Amino acid sequence: MEPLLEVEHLIGGYSRQKPVLHDISFSVRPGEMVGLIGLNGAGKSTTIKHILGLMEPHSGAVRLAGRRLEEDPTAYRRTYAYVPESPLLYEELTVREHLEMAAMAYGLDSATYEERSERLLEEFQMATFRNRLAGHLSKGMKQKVMIMSAFLVKPDLYIIDEPFLGLDPLGIRSLLELMVRVKESGASILISSHILSTIERYGDRYVLLHQGRLTAAGDLEALRAQARMPGASLDDVFCSLVTQDVNSL
Repeated sequence: MEPLLEVEHLIGGYSRQKPVLHDISFSVRPGEMVGLIGLNGAGKSTTIKHILGLMEPHSGAVRLAGRRLEEDPTAYRRTYAYVPESPLLYEELTVREHLEMAAMAYGLDSATYEERSERLLEEFQMATFRNRLAGHLSKGMKQKVMIMSAFLVKPDLYIIDEPFLGLDPLGIRSLLELMVRVKESGASILISSHILSTIERYGDRYVLLHQGRLTAAGDLEALRAQARMPGASLDDVFCSLVTQDVNSL
């Protein structure tokens, strides 16, 4: 199966003299969840910014459905939906208005919007807050609005950065169930999170970055083999590989 997302020999960052990312390559295929993991400062957020088109690679390429951003910016951006670590909302818009704005941006018709938005509002326990201004929401509620906006439009690729921060237990369960459903429908998920037990339970493959370099990639068995830790948890494998990488410097 052809990858939906392809990151090829990516070198990038804020300065060409001191790049953050060094020759990063990985892919995400339809119907799979790939965990982007690493310590703070490993380059995960910088990688995501390059995929989103917020940063231009120094060299290498990022493709979505075989298309680079500069070839068709509108089609490229409609391929994905992004859930950032920190919610970014308009304080003077209501929950419903944020959902309506997402629907318009992705060209959803009225009937589809109404059906999907009602289901999401109920699923995330936000139906009674649909007319509340974003400025009056808690951080967890704001995160739910970001999540609902992404899942409302049903893109080919979900890019999700530390989604569990601030969510209550029911919100976490709803998000995990949604991710399972969209993956089964054929959508792709690239998720960055420090909660490795959850990533291990739901992920298909993993991309481990350390100090801007690709330290390991593959399914859990491949990472276990690289760490020489058969049967170990993702958390233990991660700690071992990162430690090995540090000691090799």
